[in-house]
Amino acid sequence: MTEPKPVKKPVKKRLSRKEKERRTLLLSLLAGSGVVGVSLVGYIPVKNDEKKRLRPPGALDGDLFLASCIKCGQCEQVCPVNAIHLSDIMDGFGLGTPFIDARKQACDFSCDATQCILACPTGSLSHEIDKKEQVQMGLARLTRPDACLARKGKGFTGLARGADFTGTHRYVEIDRWNPIALNAHPYDLELCDLCVRECPIKNAISLQPMNDDPNDKRRTPTVNEDVCVGCGMCEMICPVEPPCIEIEIGAKRKTV
Repeated sequence: MTEPKPVKKPVKKRLSRKEKERRTLLLSLLAGSGVVGVSLVGYIPVKNDEKKRLRPPGALDGDLFLASCIKCGQCEQVCPVNAIHLSDIMDGFGLGTPFIDARKQACDFSCDATQCILACPTGSLSHEIDKKEQVQMGLARLTRPDACLARKGKGFTGLARGADFTGTHRYVEIDRWNPIALNAHPYDLELCDLCVRECPIKNAISLQPMNDDPNDKRRTPTVNEDVCVGCGMCEMICPVEPPCIEIEIGAKRKTV
């Protein structure tokens, strides 16, 4: 038998000084591009013209909120209806900050002492933003009046958002402490008043006659801007798709 020939190890080519300098320059350029790329992530929402986020109750305004929120997720953890989520990269500079998608799950503003505010360690969420302005998230607006069932004089029967909807609501008359799935609570209404019926804030919204005719059962949802906190319950419960009532984010009402 012939012995196998020893395998020769490849000889590493020694780089010249100029080649080493070129390699160092390329690595520096790549690292710099990475840093610039990461820093530009914050401008993604600007480029994509993203809409504003609905923040949890008592959120400071704009840049103050972004500057003070440490993205700890405490508010998300204590929310009794899992309405609060942390934003992703599409929020740019707001990455990791809490927001609420009211159509998918409204804020349970009837929860005890608004637990998210109590859990916030930095004051990004506050029970009283200043002496003139109470805790508020936004204001409900009738954005598609022609689609509103109450304005058409129509009732509603069945599940408000269908059997597949996963949102929950605290039905005080059923269980004061535990939220119940909307798809487990059917309705049979002669005139649709879901936005009024399930609003957790007393007198925040009401149905008003559309004219002086006592025989005309049509009604229009009317928001009391001095009371509405913008929790989003009316938006979530609206059986029309897309909803005819929505939360105007950033809208503020002044109180005396």
